[in-house]
Amino acid sequence: MQETQTETPEKNKIASNGVIAMMMFVGCEIMYFLALVSAYLIVSQGQLKWPPPDQPRLPVGLTAFNTVVLMVSGLLMYMSNKQFKAGAKKKATNLLFLSVLAATFFVCIQGYEWISLIYSGLTMFSSSYGSFFYLVVGSHAVHAFIAIIVMFVIFFKMKNGTASAVAFNTSQVFWYFVVGIWPILYVTVYLI
Repeated sequence: MQETQTETPEKNKIASNGVIAMMMFVGCEIMYFLALVSAYLIVSQGQLKWPPPDQPRLPVGLTAFNTVVLMVSGLLMYMSNKQFKAGAKKKATNLLFLSVLAATFFVCIQGYEWISLIYSGLTMFSSSYGSFFYLVVGSHAVHAFIAIIVMFVIFFKMKNGTASAVAFNTSQVFWYFVVGIWPILYVTVYLI
């Protein structure tokens, strides 16, 4: 006679299907960003002077501060998930809200930076430097914007008591990708 298992298959899983699918998506996105960074580095190394002398300098200091804001957002997301798993739903909701606020602040500062650079003459069409800047940083901004929308959805579900651990963890993987890829992009585009 065979023994029947009493545990559900979900308890034996290392990660949910949503998290695994998001990790696969993030793997594809990492390759996309590596291609952008590689192209940027190849083009920049082929120039006599990079960035071109007639193009405005990027706001390294403001963006360094903004990078810290993004890292804080990732930390707040982590703390929120810890509280969520511990059953402290109100604390988790508040921490997630702060994470979303920091993420939104990051994107708004990036937008301010872009407007300033455009007025200073750095556009997609001003040089290959401008084209790569907006392509690389803009790709990240699109990912950040989408992640903020997802985080808002999770926040409202948490507020209503309908958020699942799977949805939270899946959104967390995507946000960690957005947060984690940014320092690489910052160093490459702003400092190299």
